[in-house]
Amino acid sequence: MTADKGEFKRDQNYLADRITADGRDGWPVEPGRYRLVIARACPWANRASIVRRLLGLEDVLSMGICGPTHDQRSWTFDLDPGGRDPVLGIERLQEAFFKRDPQYPRGITVPAIVDVPTGQVVTNDFKQMTLDLSLEWRAYHREGAPDLYPEPLRDEIDDVADKVFRDVNNGVYKAGFAGSQEAYEKAYDALFARLDWLSERLANQRYLIGDTITEADVRLFTTLVRFDAVYHGHFKCNREKLTEMPVLWAYTRDLFQTPGFGDTIDFDQVKEHYYVVHRSINPTGIIPAGPDLSGWLTPHGREELGGRPFGDGTPPGPPIEGEQVPPLAA
Repeated sequence: MTADKGEFKRDQNYLADRITADGRDGWPVEPGRYRLVIARACPWANRASIVRRLLGLEDVLSMGICGPTHDQRSWTFDLDPGGRDPVLGIERLQEAFFKRDPQYPRGITVPAIVDVPTGQVVTNDFKQMTLDLSLEWRAYHREGAPDLYPEPLRDEIDDVADKVFRDVNNGVYKAGFAGSQEAYEKAYDALFARLDWLSERLANQRYLIGDTITEADVRLFTTLVRFDAVYHGHFKCNREKLTEMPVLWAYTRDLFQTPGFGDTIDFDQVKEHYYVVHRSINPTGIIPAGPDLSGWLTPHGREELGGRPFGDGTPPGPPIEGEQVPPLAA
């Protein structure tokens, strides 16, 4: 939505129930009980799909995948046979929100976690969701799962993640949906000031905090990986492309080539979503043919900075059947 002075204001009121080990909100962690619903196009949902992969939760938390486009009503399961999610049996994610609250007044967003027995959405609070996958679902993590939210680093992770959310994750939207020149330029300046800050921070260290991948890296990656395909042109974030920012380009390629990151990205679905759905910005609905994606698989050199991607753990295995994305050509 666009508020006073043309500034984009994101509605951050979500269904805040949590699925916890002790079930204190009435939703205990149980293998097979819940279904994570995402869309490949959405950066907020992409966080959840990456964390689920890294932690090895595929066997205990199933995943439904919506198509890349939606109308004002809801995301839809048009990628599935018959246009219905095979587990939930619904055509639109909206149905699960209305099972929870028939008068649900807010946007139907992904990621969402649905209680399969009742068909109700439990939560769509994307910020808390990935933290709970790390902390509350620990009993079901795969052997060798990384610690993405290590206790000694949590304050620093939270601080960096807050800055990244304000100026980068949400910052590109504030630029793209600005309703005035003033609001656009304010968001544009904040975005690139923060990207410069990140470039300086990452110039001599492989990851954002410590020497391993953390929640902060996941949150930054999902915006950077979409930058040239969408935000540079569609959202007018065009001081530079990611490929023209050497440190961030190498950092993002490093993560892209790390199991659990690039194997969750479908660039065609990303582009189709933004350019088709956002008709106020792109009235024709034409999807750009570019950019060239071949560079994503080129050497990045970041291993020379040291660091251990998974700490004392190990990489996740390959994506399970039905969750693969189209591979990039080398």
